[in-house]
Amino acid sequence: MKILIIEDEIELLIGISNYLTKENYICELADSFQKAETKLSIYEYDIILLDITLPDGNGLELLKLFKKFNSKAGVIIISAKNSTDDKIKGLDLGADDYMTKPFQLSELNSRIKAVIRRRHFDGNNTLEFNEMVINTESKSIYIKGEEVVFTRKEYDLFLYFFINKNRVLTKEALAEHLWDDNIDLADNFDFIYTHLNNIRRKIKIAGGTDYIKTIYGMGYKFTEQ
Repeated sequence: MKILIIEDEIELLIGISNYLTKENYICELADSFQKAETKLSIYEYDIILLDITLPDGNGLELLKLFKKFNSKAGVIIISAKNSTDDKIKGLDLGADDYMTKPFQLSELNSRIKAVIRRRHFDGNNTLEFNEMVINTESKSIYIKGEEVVFTRKEYDLFLYFFINKNRVLTKEALAEHLWDDNIDLADNFDFIYTHLNNIRRKIKIAGGTDYIKTIYGMGYKFTEQ
């Protein structure tokens, strides 16, 4: 899962990023309205952590742009303002949650998980598809009742396919989701082929069906068809 953290307090920005990175999230950082706007216009995110008070703009105005650039992203406002009016405005504009500083990073992590469950998994920790089961809490994958051990990148890639069933995903989209925004500097996407081959091999060994289909000239699709 990829998170954009928008926060002008650099120490807090780095602290949140370090904590969430250890929790296996991919974190991108923006310490100003302008930087956040640029990232949102180019990249997609699963979760956006938004500070209202930014040096060059109001976070609530930035929130309005989320619906234009990242309509599927979950939004959690993190603000020093404990204002009911700000909270109501933020939620009315589409935010999923609101946290007042200071807060425990463990609580922030729990709130992020809750938003992800609501937006992608119908509020559940367990996803099922035919012979496959994914436990998003333990980050485990089971095929025909037996756990299949995936690396972190393999798990993230498989989950991304799983929650985008029947949607064609380009190599560029897969690479951007798994790595950070600097993926634009990569010479090629050979690592995508490597991870896909490992996933397919492990599924086959476990007796499962390879639902990841190659759509020539376009990308890949997770589908029964």
